[in-house]
Amino acid sequence: MPNMSKCLLFGVSLAFLALPGISEDKPKQDAGKPAGTAPEPRATIEPRLRTPKAAEPDGSDRRSNIRIDSTLVLIPVSVTDPMNRFVTGLEREHFKIFEDKVEQEIQQFSSEDAPLSVGLVFDTSGSMGSKLQKSRQAVAQFFKTANPEDEFFLVQFNDRPVMAVPFTRNTEDIQNQLTFTQSKGRTALLDGVYLAMNQMKKAHNPRKALVVISDGGDNSSRYTESEIKNAVREADVQIYAIGIFEPVGSRGRTAEEMSGPGLLTEIAEQTGGRHFPVENLNELPDIAAKIGIELRNQYVLGYSPKNQERDGKYRRVNVKLIQPRGLPPLKAFFRLGYYAPTH
Repeated sequence: MPNMSKCLLFGVSLAFLALPGISEDKPKQDAGKPAGTAPEPRATIEPRLRTPKAAEPDGSDRRSNIRIDSTLVLIPVSVTDPMNRFVTGLEREHFKIFEDKVEQEIQQFSSEDAPLSVGLVFDTSGSMGSKLQKSRQAVAQFFKTANPEDEFFLVQFNDRPVMAVPFTRNTEDIQNQLTFTQSKGRTALLDGVYLAMNQMKKAHNPRKALVVISDGGDNSSRYTESEIKNAVREADVQIYAIGIFEPVGSRGRTAEEMSGPGLLTEIAEQTGGRHFPVENLNELPDIAAKIGIELRNQYVLGYSPKNQERDGKYRRVNVKLIQPRGLPPLKAFFRLGYYAPTH
């Protein structure tokens, strides 16, 4: 259990969501500084101060428009230390990026906070009865990290998923809905994720994420694991999951619940998100707040792919860190790849 104290335009575009780093420092924009002038990196878990967005001449916010085209790919990255604290203050020279094992030249580097479109996928199946109250509190803590330009929706699922609250900037709408939620029925987790991904097509912000809160595996969905895994691989939605599981030795743990952690982990990590398994319900609010903070802080690495083929194939991405002096071993989180354009 980890310590919890979470391109520009071109014909067919894909958005990549961020994995954040956190600091009180203002976001640093690489200005082409000579090598060796980078400030000493620091590790902290305090939220960073808000800063105005950089606007284009036409008034658009190019920094938050995370897209790929034939000349630029932007990959968001978060960095943590061994204590699972976010690390900021790193510079361009601390990163290397590879596409299909071929090193790419980092041409753009930034650290930023941008508006989010977030879908909550909330389990209301029968086994959630005693866990509903803490799960509601977790949602409330998550909303405390929200920005005015963020938007949210709520999908609830038991035997089948329901779009309980469409996109709104009023978080009270969602909290009021959850207040009257009752637990019953089976668990259509995969169907809930699918419905949420479909709703995300109506998002107004370029950065998109799902936060899944569930207590076990799937036992009632029409969609298969394979179908959902393929869908999230193609989508521009980052997925975080909070899995509320019975202890491994529990006699009441079903086969579906046994497979739940692996399922949520694979889905989340494929998108650059993370899965947080929970056994102590009291940890739920803190974990949700951590995810909210993590979503709003990131490094963004931009590169022009050496492979310019428009073949529609999946390109695997890998980010490696150049260990800064004076810091413990660091770990990077990032989306594992993207599909190349087809025309």
